[in-house]
Amino acid sequence: MCGIAGIVTNDKSAVPAAPIEAMLGALAHRGPDGQGRYEAPGIALAQARLAIIDLETGGQPLFGPGGSVLVANGEIYNYVELRRDFSGANFATKSDCELPLYTYARDGGSFAHDLRGMYGIALHADADYLARDPFGIKPLYYVKYAKGVIFASEPQAILKTGLVERRIRNEAANELLQLQFTTGRETIFAGIERVLPGETIALRNGDLAERRIEPALPDAPLLELPEDEALARLDAALMDSVMVHQRSDVPYGLFFSGGIDSTAILACMAKLNDRPVRCFTARFPETSKSEEAAHARQLAKAAGAEAMEVEVTAERFWAELPAIVRAMDDPTSDYAIVPTYMLAQEAAKEMKVVLCGEGGDELFGGYGRYRSAQRPRWLGGKALRSRGFLDGTQVLRDESRDWRTNIAVAEARAATHPRTRVQRAQAADCTDWLPHDLLTKLDRCLMAHSLEGRTPMLDPVIAGLAFRLPDAMKIRGGLGKYLLRKWLEKTMPNARPFAPKRGFTVPVEEWIAGRAAKLAPLVARQTAHVCYPDAVERLFTSYSGGDKRHGIACWQLLFYALWHRIHAEGADASGDVFDCLEST
Repeated sequence: MCGIAGIVTNDKSAVPAAPIEAMLGALAHRGPDGQGRYEAPGIALAQARLAIIDLETGGQPLFGPGGSVLVANGEIYNYVELRRDFSGANFATKSDCELPLYTYARDGGSFAHDLRGMYGIALHADADYLARDPFGIKPLYYVKYAKGVIFASEPQAILKTGLVERRIRNEAANELLQLQFTTGRETIFAGIERVLPGETIALRNGDLAERRIEPALPDAPLLELPEDEALARLDAALMDSVMVHQRSDVPYGLFFSGGIDSTAILACMAKLNDRPVRCFTARFPETSKSEEAAHARQLAKAAGAEAMEVEVTAERFWAELPAIVRAMDDPTSDYAIVPTYMLAQEAAKEMKVVLCGEGGDELFGGYGRYRSAQRPRWLGGKALRSRGFLDGTQVLRDESRDWRTNIAVAEARAATHPRTRVQRAQAADCTDWLPHDLLTKLDRCLMAHSLEGRTPMLDPVIAGLAFRLPDAMKIRGGLGKYLLRKWLEKTMPNARPFAPKRGFTVPVEEWIAGRAAKLAPLVARQTAHVCYPDAVERLFTSYSGGDKRHGIACWQLLFYALWHRIHAEGADASGDVFDCLEST
């Protein structure tokens, strides 16, 4: 796990040292264990390293057959198996990231096809390549500028070069306020784009050339198999995925909520490890709403795990929110950023790697919106994300539905395959919601503390089974994730996977309610380029708690006000929320 960066020029001119140094400095939190550089006519590559595998000799850049060179961010989990395909090769290291150099020598631009893992890769050979894993677990961004292409693991590193104008796209700000993330290839920063999940881009003569995609989801018929066989296959897939996701030369733990997905991973880890699993759970001691910490504590004890609870309080929320927002340069206003950041802060004190349950809902059909997707429109079915967070508030200057354009494109693309309605909704979520919200949140919150997050549910072995399950093995009796629940009922009965779900939420609207009047003019001022200030003030001053939708609208605006203050205006994020918003 690392941060990578580089510049490719269109005239083979030398890359100046200053922008590379600036990017390395901006990525230092992603790789505090060392730095590496490579320079040749027309190209410069750099890496900030977080050492996880092959601690002694795994530094980058890595060199391969025919003079190829690579820097990578992430993990190739099947590197042990891939090495067997190159039995005659003279590997220079034990690093998992050396393998793409050899698959490139064999497969050319399709070098990522056999990689099982999470990665952002830059590879220099006969052409230059940027590649990202199929689910988009690891980030990679690029921008075209007058002399070529700049790329990095985070947009803020690209901006630090001084070669690109820092300009916010108002249409993307609108999208963020309505969706809590931004969609598609374009980011909120004008000109800076994402390498899409599964995409490999060839750069020739310092310009973008061919693109190819490795899909995350299988394009194959539904599996017709009895439940007992499906459970046996699920058991094998889960154990295999968790096993390879534990490949590490440093200690690892688990982010554990007590929900279905993280409990399934805990059950596998408990079987695979001789030592107790170290679990980290967020607890909200002040909220009036139900939360799952007590249940998680009981399950951890039953599994023989060591439980560590991290308190997420209103005091910490107000004190640390600017630092959390600073980490979200590619913004997602998902309020789960708050506990995720605080869990990472605690876990990083004793380890470098944590596993988590992201992706279980998307692959096994866990969301309520998938149950709605089963029904045709005339029976109450509806499109995904048909309503924005600020709909009805009359605060936005642009009240068009343009914020939903890329969601509609993803839905239309998903519908071109012979899939069920549930599969189409899952595929649409895997296009934007998963990589641009959940996985961006995970990457930035953890890497802010030099902590690697691993997602065993987002694995081709799991996807090859889970996505192809018939709808009835995903949704049954009004509950999603039926087969995963059934497996957990058999494997860890005290998890009570078919019991009514305990509510889990981050009480941001409760916390905001007590300070809404003070926030009103500060948020109105910072959002005036996309919102009507008077309407924003009215929204805050009229909020006293109780109405969740009203409270979440206030949260959306507060997040964006802080984000714009820090990432557009360059404000200091070292103080609390009011220090940040009040500073001039």
